Amino acid sequence: MTTQLPESFRRRVLDDLGAEEGRALCAALDGESPVSVRLNSAKRDGGSLPGVVAERAVPWCAEGLYLRERPSFTLDTDFHAGMYYVQEASSQFVGRLLDGVALDGARILDLCAAPGGKTTLYASLVGDDGLVVANEIDRRRASVLADNVRKWGTGNVAVTTCEPRAVCDFEAWFDVVAVDAPCSGEGMFRKDDEARREWSEGNVRMCAARQDAILREAWRALKPGGRLVYSTCTFNRDEDEGTLERMLTWAGGEVVEAPEVAVDAAWGIVCGAVGPWRTFRFYPHRVCGEGFFAAVACKSPEAEGRMRVPKARREVIMPAARKSIGELSRWVRNPERMHFVEAAGTCYAWPASQQTALKALSGSLPVIYSGVALGQLFKGSLKPDPALALYAGLYRRAIAVAELDGERALAYLRRQEIAPEGLTEGLDLICARGRALGFAKRIGRRVNNMYPNSLRIIKQ
Repeated sequence: MTTQLPESFRRRVLDDLGAEEGRALCAALDGESPVSVRLNSAKRDGGSLPGVVAERAVPWCAEGLYLRERPSFTLDTDFHAGMYYVQEASSQFVGRLLDGVALDGARILDLCAAPGGKTTLYASLVGDDGLVVANEIDRRRASVLADNVRKWGTGNVAVTTCEPRAVCDFEAWFDVVAVDAPCSGEGMFRKDDEARREWSEGNVRMCAARQDAILREAWRALKPGGRLVYSTCTFNRDEDEGTLERMLTWAGGEVVEAPEVAVDAAWGIVCGAVGPWRTFRFYPHRVCGEGFFAAVACKSPEAEGRMRVPKARREVIMPAARKSIGELSRWVRNPERMHFVEAAGTCYAWPASQQTALKALSGSLPVIYSGVALGQLFKGSLKPDPALALYAGLYRRAIAVAELDGERALAYLRRQEIAPEGLTEGLDLICARGRALGFAKRIGRRVNNMYPNSLRIIKQ
């Protein structure tokens, strides 16, 4: 049974929006949620996605699709191959707030990143030479974030898990800083019953104070001339426009307008402004999406502050041995654009354009994943990491490819035994409909299923 909307929330909505609009919003929050996904442009292969039936496009995101109904994503091999991300449509709007930014090769900080919807969107935008630093303070949620980054497979993300203050000690270092702030979650009332149960006026005040502190740190990390994106999944003014107003009291003239963002009136988005901030409100009774608030502004090119990188406290990353480069290079399509390193016995490939940045991050922060994990070397040969199978830049000719049909592919994803037919003796890349899922090793009539135990499908 769905928990009723909190009465004080209902009263506030009626006061803020008026009786007619307020009742419409409350009614929408008791309705059905639309289902949407965002396609992975790095893995687009021209084939169909039979597991998802699109109804129409999300108008503000080129890769976004509304689905006719919610499928069983867990049983769709394309989902596990990272062909798409199940992302709420309203939140896909943040990519539009970066229109006009020279993103190729840019550095973006996603400061409150788990579970990874916006991180993977930014990773698609910055291209092969860019870098997204995705930070999540909660280590459990950071692990989920890292899994989603691996699945997305762009190889241009570093996942950190630390206080915002620590990552923002990289001052004036990022071209874009995105703060999807922890909030009271009112915009999720339609799809998350727990959000209704946990809501309180006190939690709203606590979230607003936390947001103020996070924005102070985010501002330090942003380059002069850079762009700041702020978002929440809540409706109340204290956490939305109020947070921006409080920021303006201390940032003052350093905050300047971002370029105009094109919004079609037919989309139903409520556009506004808080001083130089451009704001965008998504109400479920107006927009096909959940409740969402987004805002964008720029840091003045004349703002004070110079780029500062914290002094490295440890040396955890070493260049890969010269004799290993040939073996590592043959596994990626464009090795000349990659820099190969080793950490704790595992080899990684980083975008060569970001190697200095990634080394600085690794020396100062707890980085739990970066670039693409290639695997471990044994007697000069690579034992590939599961992440390499999901990397969009994997060179398929480096390994035999075994195509599994639907049921065998699901058995593989459940980490069950699979028959050896169709597999080459030795190491195989396991695919379904040509989309890579992971690795397996055939030894005679036995197959060693190398799919990670932590990711296996449990649902039958």
